[in-house]
Amino acid sequence: MEVPKIEKQIGIDLYSTDTDGLGGQLRQEVEDFIVKEITNREEEQEGKYLILELVKRDWDTHHLTRTLAKILQISQKRISVAGTKDKRALTTQKISVFDIDAQEIEKIHLKDIELKVLGRSRKSVELGDLWGNNFRITIRNITHSSEETHKLLEKTTNEILAQGGVPNFFGIQRFGSVRPVTHLVGKAIVEGDFEKAALFYIAEPFPDEPEETKEARQFVKETRDFKEGLKTYPLHLGHERAMMNHLIANPDDFAGAFLVLPKNLYRMFVHGYQSYIYNTVLCRRIEKGLPLNEAVEGDIVCFKNEFGLPDSSKTEQVTSETVIAMNRLIKRNRAFITAPLPGYTTEFASGIPGEIEQAVLKELKVPLQGFNIEKVPEMSSKGTRREVLLQVEPKFEVGEDELNPGKSKAVLEFMLPKGSYATTVLREYMKVDPLQMS
Repeated sequence: MEVPKIEKQIGIDLYSTDTDGLGGQLRQEVEDFIVKEITNREEEQEGKYLILELVKRDWDTHHLTRTLAKILQISQKRISVAGTKDKRALTTQKISVFDIDAQEIEKIHLKDIELKVLGRSRKSVELGDLWGNNFRITIRNITHSSEETHKLLEKTTNEILAQGGVPNFFGIQRFGSVRPVTHLVGKAIVEGDFEKAALFYIAEPFPDEPEETKEARQFVKETRDFKEGLKTYPLHLGHERAMMNHLIANPDDFAGAFLVLPKNLYRMFVHGYQSYIYNTVLCRRIEKGLPLNEAVEGDIVCFKNEFGLPDSSKTEQVTSETVIAMNRLIKRNRAFITAPLPGYTTEFASGIPGEIEQAVLKELKVPLQGFNIEKVPEMSSKGTRREVLLQVEPKFEVGEDELNPGKSKAVLEFMLPKGSYATTVLREYMKVDPLQMS
């Protein structure tokens, strides 16, 4: 099946399953998207950190931690989480609050928020504590009958299980759902053109934006009049406005304009460009007929860490002498085939996988040394590798859709490791525009 145009823009131009799509829609109700964090933490009764279980409904994680900090009259930095969860969803996760009594939590009375004290710890909740997430997702408004829906689900699931999972693509969230521009900004930065990068971020209009936003961006794109542009830019475009204010005060300091953004945001641009290259390499590998769960000579594999998850810091190149032994490890989930997130010291594959990687770098004209960004060293990236297969074993149920009479619904349950996207699995079933999955 042909993939939507917006996915092609982020380097994804195929599905790994041959079935027809279910169609349908996600998140008609908040409870249609349930996420439960998987962690190995065991809490105690002593320590500076109060550990809580947070259940939130339709709350943005950052907005919530800001709100909690305000109620508790503490710095937001004292609240930490292992991972940012979807906003329009019912999510369960652990959070820690530094140096606070459990009784203080009784002050918090927020709609659609539940907080339960689990204990104390000498260690805050951090990214390393997150193993993955369990998902229970309802797809509604499916026009097929329940019987047809069941057949499609069964066929797609069987294909996914036969492949050992789905391609571990970076989903649209990595690039911007309505305005997938992150990788284009990153490309310009790596090419050393900060002016182009800044104007792309501030002023490149996209079709699915509101008309007034498109007009405001187009005006600045054509005139580069940031002072006049600020009068028309919607207030919610706070990041773009901050960059324009910097450029009014510091004309032509385009690199400096990025530094007014939060660090996690301005680092995302280069990461987005790496993700686009990775997606492209992964598609070429599939098109070439190379498997994702069986290594060939020249592949670079990584090995599992103490939690059984892929660890890209431990890699080895597969040779003709080691290929059989390596594939035994892959079958036992102790090794994983990888593709590059390129940087200025990335290790590349050899053999056929290496030819694919080099062909993509040449086709996209990727300047590897450009990832060493002297003007803004914090944006630099040595590069790494990422496993190509997202191992998943979905289970499903089918029923009549009580919210949409005459339609059917599908409920999918699966577990994913951290750093992967539920939509990467869902796209194989639904085969719709990503905006219908956001």
